[in-house]
Amino acid sequence: MEKSTIDTELLAYLRHVSLRETEIMQANRRTTAQQADANLQINPEQGQLIALLLQLAGVRRGIEIGVYAGYSSLWIAQSLPADGRLLACDKDPEITERARRDWAAAGLADRIELKLGDALATLDAEIAAGMAGAYDFVFIDADKAGYIDYYERGLALVQAGGLIIADNTLWHGRVIDADDHSTDTQAIRAFNQHVHRDERVDMSLVPIGDGLTLARKR
Repeated sequence: MEKSTIDTELLAYLRHVSLRETEIMQANRRTTAQQADANLQINPEQGQLIALLLQLAGVRRGIEIGVYAGYSSLWIAQSLPADGRLLACDKDPEITERARRDWAAAGLADRIELKLGDALATLDAEIAAGMAGAYDFVFIDADKAGYIDYYERGLALVQAGGLIIADNTLWHGRVIDADDHSTDTQAIRAFNQHVHRDERVDMSLVPIGDGLTLARKR
């Protein structure tokens, strides 16, 4: 998300000395920034961190739940080897058409398979097809009410040592607002507690962007 836990001036400095976005990434992010729902896109520093983690882990096959305009997909696909594959799940054919164009322009389209429709159904189909334990990585950035279900399917689909990353787990600070009982806020609270108590993983909630939870399957 575009909200940051550090002030604007320091964030600008951080990006100046750290970011290595491609021109296509920059154009994608700037186009999205003009949209009313721009907050659905991850921060560039989140994308770069995810890419670095995937490279460190030697990830070859991953899943993205929630594509939007394809900015995070660009970071992920770029971090994969040439024969790597990303299964990208979303239900919006209009916004993902822009994602497709940018993937192609970046020369990454052959690494990404877009599956339109209900993401949970897509994940269940992968499990039914014998793909449990076949993936290295899952990124969750979709409807908040589905986070625990996506996480559980992700745990089934990644191998031991596989990584699950979830965005928005600080939820603009609303997770600690005792007066906020909205569906999404309660869903994120429940997800955070679920992962924290889950002895099947090693985990850390990183205060970058709107909160990024990292969970490594034991």
